[in-house]
Amino acid sequence: DDIEPDKGTEKMSKETETVKLSYSYSTNSEYVYLYWYRQYANIEPEYLLRKGARSYSNADSSDLRFQSITSRTSTELTITDVRLSDSALYYCALRVAAQ
Repeated sequence: DDIEPDKGTEKMSKETETVKLSYSYSTNSEYVYLYWYRQYANIEPEYLLRKGARSYSNADSSDLRFQSITSRTSTELTITDVRLSDSALYYCALRVAAQ
């Protein structure tokens, strides 16, 4: 299994705009979850959402500004109404669940 950010991952925007971040991944499993996190300097990563792929398509997020669309080979995080406090490093993690 493999996951990596798409090229040109540094994004700049103005407040209230929409930003999209994406990762590509590969796995043979049908039971895949993608987890999105953000990290501020010198602080542990903060969980944003979980998005099921393939067999599972529900998104789990506590902030409706963060949405994710996932295909069989990529995942995209959309942040709407961007705020200054959204300036951070964003990570995506791949988890293959037991079948």
